[in-house]
Amino acid sequence: MDALTLIRETFAPLPGKRILDIGCGPGTLAKRLVEDGAAVTGVDPGVAALARARDAVPDARFEAASAEALPFPEASFDGAVMLNALHHVPDPAAALREAARILAPGGTLVVVEPLAEGSFFDALRPIEDETAVRAAAQDAIAAALSGGAFLCRQDVTVARREAFATLDAFLARVSAVDPAREATIRARRPIVEAAFLSAVEREADGRYALVQPLRIHVLRPA
Repeated sequence: MDALTLIRETFAPLPGKRILDIGCGPGTLAKRLVEDGAAVTGVDPGVAALARARDAVPDARFEAASAEALPFPEASFDGAVMLNALHHVPDPAAALREAARILAPGGTLVVVEPLAEGSFFDALRPIEDETAVRAAAQDAIAAALSGGAFLCRQDVTVARREAFATLDAFLARVSAVDPAREATIRARRPIVEAAFLSAVEREADGRYALVQPLRIHVLRPA
């Protein structure tokens, strides 16, 4: 099972379901959910990402906002998703509280987070070492559960495998998440290339494969 399949199954049936995509980026997940019939709203602090999302998914609504201060009343959504987003939030605990606040009774939050392990992480580390922020995201989830803010319906780890034709394709992929990484890539290109070549597995077609374990929590406010 991959993350998208689990998200779809969690919120099924999707037609008419009010879903908030927290940290929506360029709208990749929002597009899939809209295609499935959901009424999707996306939030992201990045103006450029939101512009791309609005172009890509005209049938969704997008707002500029941080995860720690969502501009919606309580109980506005049937479900919410944080896909590879929580570790980018300066205060992940506050983001989880906000997600709980905007969920209607019986609503569900799906949090998909990359772990600080796997070959993709090893290739990324010379560009940006996310060890601490990924651990902080997991700690925030654990604290929310132990403190009784959420009940955990599902906790599963899946391996996302991505293949790239070239090193530059991988660098374009990770720079799209954060354009600020481009300067680091230019400054550390030999180190970045060496880490990439050390981490990858070559596929039969010659492409370079990397694996990133993703931990998925399906949570319901207590």
